[in-house]
Amino acid sequence: MARDLKFTRNIGIMAHIDAGKTTTSERILYYTGKTHKIGEVHEGAATMDWMVQEQERGITITSAATTAFWHYKGDTYQINLIDTPGHVDFTVEVERSLRVLDGTVATFCAVGRVQPQSETVWRQADKYGVPKIAYVNKMDRVGADFLAVVEEIKTKLGARAVPICLPIGAEDKFEGIIDLIAMKAIYYDNTEELVNYEIKDIPASMQAEADSWREKLVEAAADYDDTLMEKFFEDPDSISEDEIIAALRKATIDMSIVPACCGSSFKNKGVQFLLDAVMRYLPSPLDIPSIKGTNPKTGEEEVRHPSAKEPFCALVFKIATDPFVGRLAFLRAYSGRLDAGSYVLNTRSDKKERVARLYQMHSNKQNPIEFVEAGDICAAVGFKDLRTGDTICVETNPITLESMEFPDPVIGLAVEPKTQKDLDKLGIALAKLAEEDPTFTVKSDQETGQTVISGMGELHLDIIVDRLRREFGVDINQGAPQVNYKEAITQTVQHREVFKKQSGGRGKFADIIVEIGPAEEGHTGLQFVDEVKGGNVPKEFIPSVEKGFKSAMANGVLAGYEVPSLKVTLKDGSFHPVDSDQLSFEICARMAFRHACPKAKPVLLEPIMSLEVVTPEDYMGDIVGDLNRRRGQVTAMDSTVGARIVKAFVPLAEQFGYVTVLRTISSGRATSTMTFDHYAEVPANLAKEIIEKSGYKAPDEE
Repeated sequence: MARDLKFTRNIGIMAHIDAGKTTTSERILYYTGKTHKIGEVHEGAATMDWMVQEQERGITITSAATTAFWHYKGDTYQINLIDTPGHVDFTVEVERSLRVLDGTVATFCAVGRVQPQSETVWRQADKYGVPKIAYVNKMDRVGADFLAVVEEIKTKLGARAVPICLPIGAEDKFEGIIDLIAMKAIYYDNTEELVNYEIKDIPASMQAEADSWREKLVEAAADYDDTLMEKFFEDPDSISEDEIIAALRKATIDMSIVPACCGSSFKNKGVQFLLDAVMRYLPSPLDIPSIKGTNPKTGEEEVRHPSAKEPFCALVFKIATDPFVGRLAFLRAYSGRLDAGSYVLNTRSDKKERVARLYQMHSNKQNPIEFVEAGDICAAVGFKDLRTGDTICVETNPITLESMEFPDPVIGLAVEPKTQKDLDKLGIALAKLAEEDPTFTVKSDQETGQTVISGMGELHLDIIVDRLRREFGVDINQGAPQVNYKEAITQTVQHREVFKKQSGGRGKFADIIVEIGPAEEGHTGLQFVDEVKGGNVPKEFIPSVEKGFKSAMANGVLAGYEVPSLKVTLKDGSFHPVDSDQLSFEICARMAFRHACPKAKPVLLEPIMSLEVVTPEDYMGDIVGDLNRRRGQVTAMDSTVGARIVKAFVPLAEQFGYVTVLRTISSGRATSTMTFDHYAEVPANLAKEIIEKSGYKAPDEE
């Protein structure tokens, strides 16, 4: 019998770095009976932080998925839980997790309150329309203040946070919470018992405060339900617990209200209450709108309902490489049923793929399962060509779900293996890492022959290099990021080049008169014009002249950088009936380029990036001042809700490490995106430095 989807919760835990996401996940696993010993982050023993780098640094790098079960009011609920990273360099992990989740627990530190990265993850959850519960953690810390955090959620995040409990005491006197719906006090002891709490009456000293907040809670719920509103005005006491819960649930799923609760995960206080709140208020797959997609054959919109009877479709939200089972594809099934061993269609590649095995994930361990149904999150093995964001479905009813957009990498690094024998190993390792992480790219620099890896920030690339060494056993040397300069000439000059070579026997001879100048607007490459009259340069030699100039453009005369565009007019010349040949004219053209360009005022060009910074008003002055120091040109300043947008053109050479500097200037609250825009002339003093550093000497043609 198909299980009732009403009892499934697909939730994530998201927060700023260090708010206690992983500790909270560990407690959830413990209280749901998934683990029998609590793993601690600071001891490097957390179940969800399974990577070596995560255990050493005490941070989460990849989102880990697990499935657990919770008993609430006589029913057993299945929770598919994803623990996400908090660091801004790994935003992609949060983004792709939120894309497939139905609800999320936004965790806040009771001392740090609403921090910059909390704003980022909150915006991401809003973007995908994911309902939230706020959980204020670390109530046992000095300076903890639950109601101050609730206030900040309202002011900074613009959300209607409604407390569903109140803390009894705070800091080292934090003993428990008051349940504002049942109007009972829950006292916790510090043991690791599965039931480590007692339910008592509300202490007399807190009765008035509890009554006041209870009234606000009922009022918030009544705002959302007309029947409740009538009861609220006539006789507030006649409103039952179930009515309040039902109204709050509707309001939470509609994203009108964020229920807020508190606790101390580390001290095992408040986690069971949080789990009950997840079951009460967060949506099941049946409560969220049915998923929409397009039919790849007709291009028309189609809808899939969360039912095992519908045709199967799922979204691949993550690819991971496991040393034992190979490539794991994490899927969220939206409709239908998929059996292990069956075939599915990948709508991106339009190819059939076989699903060899299906697994229910528990961090980095896999439990084999026979099938997966609508509303489930699982991992599959056996796919040949599958990427993050792909839709898989039954062949008879194809559908393409909306994919995910990922930001472009902003920082690059040249890498090479320390030994030649590691070359192939490095290629395979980088390909695997790029497949796992859509914000990590690898390309070969044609000019230097280097492999350049790019990512979201220094920490991101740091982790990649660390993984290359440990997981793949590749030792590498890494360089500093390089800027790809170019050269151009700014004036038109006329030049005569005569090439003569006599070395016994047949010699070489070519004579050309050319006009060399900048290409006309819109032209790239070589613009070659032949104006030779009367056969002074025979027709068969003219393509050789063109070829000579074309090959010379690969290395400019200043520092050996490419000359992207050039106009050459062949005016006249002469030849020798015996000594002239195609090679002579080709060499002559290359020499003409070498000798004429220095007279045509050559300049160095650098890539200019289009930069957009979104920042809170407070940091505007510092950010603009910093851009001016970086030779930036601010082109526009716009306002948006609660933030300012600065647009500017900035040379790429000045932008290395910018993401880190920007974070420092703005306490991590500003974000930036950077894309290549155009090439522009490098100021003379800087050009001189670059040319001297390059130590370029033009090769001798002869």
